[in-house]
Amino acid sequence: MKKSNSNRIGFGDISIQNHRLNVGGCDAAELAKEYGTPLYVFDVNYAVKTAAAYVDVLKREYPNSTVCYASKAFCCKAIYRIIAPLGLGADVVSGGELYTALSGGMNPKKIYFHGNNKTEEEVAFAIKSSVGYFVVDSLHELELIEKLAYSPQNVLFRVNPGVEAHTHRFIQTTTPDSKFGFSIADGTAESVILSARKYKNVNFVGIACHIGSQIFEPQSFEIAIDKMTDFIVKLNSLGVQVERLDLGGGFGVHYIEEDRPLTPEQYMANSARYLATAVKRRGITAPHLIFEPGRSIVGEAGLTLYTVGAIKTIKDLKTYVAVDGGMFDNPRVSLYDARYTFVVADRADEKGDKVYSIAGKCCESGDILADGITLPELKSGDVLATFTTGAYHYSMASNYNRNAIPPVVAVKDGKSAYMVKPQTYEDLIRNDVIPLFLEDVK
Repeated sequence: MKKSNSNRIGFGDISIQNHRLNVGGCDAAELAKEYGTPLYVFDVNYAVKTAAAYVDVLKREYPNSTVCYASKAFCCKAIYRIIAPLGLGADVVSGGELYTALSGGMNPKKIYFHGNNKTEEEVAFAIKSSVGYFVVDSLHELELIEKLAYSPQNVLFRVNPGVEAHTHRFIQTTTPDSKFGFSIADGTAESVILSARKYKNVNFVGIACHIGSQIFEPQSFEIAIDKMTDFIVKLNSLGVQVERLDLGGGFGVHYIEEDRPLTPEQYMANSARYLATAVKRRGITAPHLIFEPGRSIVGEAGLTLYTVGAIKTIKDLKTYVAVDGGMFDNPRVSLYDARYTFVVADRADEKGDKVYSIAGKCCESGDILADGITLPELKSGDVLATFTTGAYHYSMASNYNRNAIPPVVAVKDGKSAYMVKPQTYEDLIRNDVIPLFLEDVK
């Protein structure tokens, strides 16, 4: 990185000021000192700016539309307090996400309830909460809605358009053998949608798809739009009208230097324009369009701070730098071979000339956050920052090895405060129970 008094570094609105990392007007090293590490930091203004950009682009390019925040990216009460006033809805995939969204002030009528195996309790809770839409992913779910509802529920069916996006195989969601959706290609989607007519508590309103995550090329979305609008033509010929079309999310973000994501405006504008052209070309009624960005709203709004502990050199092989976090706060490296950019928080523009492997503290050989990256010479006590951790970090964190899930601190205009408070040891054992019959165990 080029040295300067103040410069943006390409991850959200994070900058370097006088050689020190700055996020949301706050000095990252000072945040580590005040709140401790490991620490998730969340830039409120960046998330607001990105979410608002999506809403504004769709208002201009395709007014009959809704932007729904994909809750799985980062779910806590405060995130809904941030996005709801901007006009966004939300998609949720569990009773817990639904409860959190409602607790954060989200209008239930603007909630789309996804998930491939909703439980009876979750379906009942969603009905009681008056959610706007169910996105159905199984015949079992149709039966549950019919059984539990006391009035017709708006339903979209998740379909599989068979678009193989160029991304990690674990986050491709429309491959032929995907667990998600009903296949268009083999006729299952058509058959299931036609069967919905027999349910008095099911009000079919549309179709939904999601082709994957961390997608950079707009062509994948264009192919999905072609397949989905072709399917609408087919349904129309069978007397089925499609009022709503949910194209999911999956817009890519910047993790490492090689990543080349489009801007939110480019992603959304391109897809909206392509859909407008597609429906006109096919002579079908333009459906209400739903997009569900998650990672691209909150991903680059977040960073994680760690403190360096043990440093261990294995002669002629590598040097391990152990930090106080690991796979319990960032499982994406182990799951997806994800790669990240690291800097030293108080020497953020210093040129690196040492090769390190960043090791987590979990009792697993595979707990490596980065392997063979170049950084300035490190010492115990240094604060390392890694970028683009606002999505799928806190939401996927665990208490493995009874480590506490790190807190989340919001930053905005030089101010900081908890969004999620730190866990205590008492929190870790709060639900532990020693059965009475163990009292006799010697």
